[in-house]
This record gives sequence, C-alpha cells and structure tokens, in this order.
Amino acid sequence: MSCMVLEHYISELLYRYNCVVIPHFGAFLAHEVSAHINAATHTFYAPSKVLAFNGQLTSNDGLLVSYIAQAERTSYETVLSKINDAVAQWRGILEKGEKLPLAQLGTLWHNADGKVQFEPAQGVNYLTASFGMGHLHSLPVIREELRDEVVALEEKIPFVISPEVREKGTLRPYMKYAAILLLALSTGLTGYRMYREVRTTDQLVEQNVQEQVDKKIQEATFFDTKPLELPAVNIASIASDRPTATNAQHHIIAGAFRYKANAEKKIRQLKQEGYPAAYYGTNAYGLHMVSYDRHESPADALAALRKIKREASPDAWLLSEK
Repeated sequence: MSCMVLEHYISELLYRYNCVVIPHFGAFLAHEVSAHINAATHTFYAPSKVLAFNGQLTSNDGLLVSYIAQAERTSYETVLSKINDAVAQWRGILEKGEKLPLAQLGTLWHNADGKVQFEPAQGVNYLTASFGMGHLHSLPVIREELRDEVVALEEKIPFVISPEVREKGTLRPYMKYAAILLLALSTGLTGYRMYREVRTTDQLVEQNVQEQVDKKIQEATFFDTKPLELPAVNIASIASDRPTATNAQHHIIAGAFRYKANAEKKIRQLKQEGYPAAYYGTNAYGLHMVSYDRHESPADALAALRKIKREASPDAWLLSEK
C-alpha cells in the first residue's frame, strides 16, 4: 500500500470519526470549532473540524485496518502489514529532518528537540454539517468622520454669508410666485387623490358588507333551493299556523327560506320533533320565516332560546316585534 492511498483512507475516516489511529505511528484528532470572524482579515469562517496530531496514541484500535480491509476486500493481516511498511517510510523521512506532507491532512516534521510537529492542511473542512460552506471575505466598511472635520474647520475659518446680488431684469421674483402656485396645485391634487381613495375604500367596504349579508341569507336556506313538487296546499291552513295570540311578541326563529314549500317542510319537521312550530311570514328580503315557538314574556323567550340552541340548533335566533 502506497503512502498516498493510506492518506486517502485516513481522510475519509476523519469525516465520520474524531480520532483515527495509525498503528505504531500516532493519531490524527479532529475537534469542532464554532463559526468565527477574523477581524484583521475581515474573513468569516464557517463551523469546522480542526485537525491535530498526537504521537503518543500508537496502539492499534482496529478502525483504520478494518476499514481498509473492507474497502479493498483483503485480509486484516495483509492490510496491517502494508500499513507498517508505510509507517516505516514516514519515520525514515522524519528522521532525516525532512518534512512529511500528507495530502488532505497536513505536514509533519521534527523540531530541534526531536519532537513531532504538525501543521494542518488549509481549505479542508471535515465537519459534514458545514458541507459546501467556505470562508467568506468581505471588504471593510470605511466610514468617513466628516462631522468632526467640519467642526474643526469652522473653528479655524469663519464662514461669511454675503447677500445675493440680483441683476436687473431677471425673473427670480416671479419664480418665487410660480413655486408657490405649483406647491398649491400639488397639495390640492394630493388631497383630491386622498379623497378619491377614501371614497373607493368606503365603496369596497359597503360592497363587502353586502356580500357578507347575501352569503348569510344563502346559508340560512337549510334545504335545496329547488322547489319541491308537493300537492297543492290550502293557503288558509298555512295562515292558521301563524300565531294568533296578540301578546306573543317574541318568536324563536328556526330559519328563513327562499321558497315557501321549504318553509312548510320545515314546519312539519319541527312539529314531528315536538315543537309548536308556525309560519311567521316574510322578512325584508322576501324570505319565508319559520319559528320554533313564541312567548309573551321576554325572559321565557330567552330561556327557551338557550335551550333550543343547546339541544336543537345553534343557529336559532330571537325575533321581538317590539
């Protein structure tokens, strides 16, 4: 196994693990660093993993050897032998006092005391959560402090404002009146536009309210708007359903219907349920109204309305004639 291939496998493992041990040589460690800004270079760095090297961790944990054996489909012992050969080459380079560059990892060398030094490679981020995020360099913002300079200049050089000398026959006086006239016209036009916008807004609100009323009227029709084909009904019998008591002025309305046939059907349904339902008449929209019951006392009517809302229909409402 060549040294370059071994570096490739170590680099792949560092994306998944924070420690990769090379048997009898050392371990590459990766620790996370938060995003930061270099104020001197005006550079923003994304979160990353920074590599370090520890020459004391030389015991074989089996991670690197097993990974290479599985990738190359060979035996564990064969891979371990090849790694030992590559490590021997690395040690020979370092003992000569030369630097050992490792692709995607960094550079190793011995210092004057014979200790291993390591400089990580630049431009490689092993933090998968920051994939695709490189460092960003921005130009510094240069703010001109002009106010202090003007103040200092005013203290040294006084400013003298001389009156304007107008030539005879110029149109400057008339320009003043023209500007005033133009300002008046502009103000009037702006006010007219604001008035038109308010009028348009009022019309839209009125139209929206009318649409909501129409919608509520349509929702009040409980049955199909198509008239039912029913046998002829005696008008006198329907009229007799309307309350005759002069003192029953509080009616609990069950619904309003566009067609009278639907109102009659609702009356029969409510009577089957035990309510003294009756036909009240038509409202301002021409809809036929049907009542659950009617009462003389407002208190009794409210109590009955609450019970009907709770037990029968929450859409019931109270109509008082006075």
